[in-house]
Amino acid sequence: MDSSNTPADSGTPNESSSDASHQLAAEPNASMQEFYQLQQSLLRTTLLLTGIIVVSVWVFYSLNVALNYFIGACTGVVYLKMLAKNVAQLGREKQRLSNTRLALLIGIIVIASRVSELQIMPIFLGFLTYKVAVIFYMVRTTFMSMSD
Repeated sequence: MDSSNTPADSGTPNESSSDASHQLAAEPNASMQEFYQLQQSLLRTTLLLTGIIVVSVWVFYSLNVALNYFIGACTGVVYLKMLAKNVAQLGREKQRLSNTRLALLIGIIVIASRVSELQIMPIFLGFLTYKVAVIFYMVRTTFMSMSD
């Protein structure tokens, strides 16, 4: 059924096609496993940074500012999860990333501008927490590769 199983490929078509199929099937699984590990690492780092920063902001500023930061950080985590879902679908189901997750940031900023208890700057900075996690990951992997 598969056109790659022709006898011209090798002396034993069943053996070579089965090895090639197994190798091709193993590569995406390995790369997807690496992607899921990266996703989990970024999520853990983002949550850890969020906890540290929220407590620090609460101590040095106020609970209201800390909660605004927390709202932004939660939005950033949702954005990161949506981005990871889009990236996981890339190539198999989609040909390019969608921009609909930007509506999440726009929506939270619009809500913050309408509600007097919410502050735009702490929410926006909280949203950017996931980017700090990405920078930490990049620095960590750069120094790990330099030490090898």
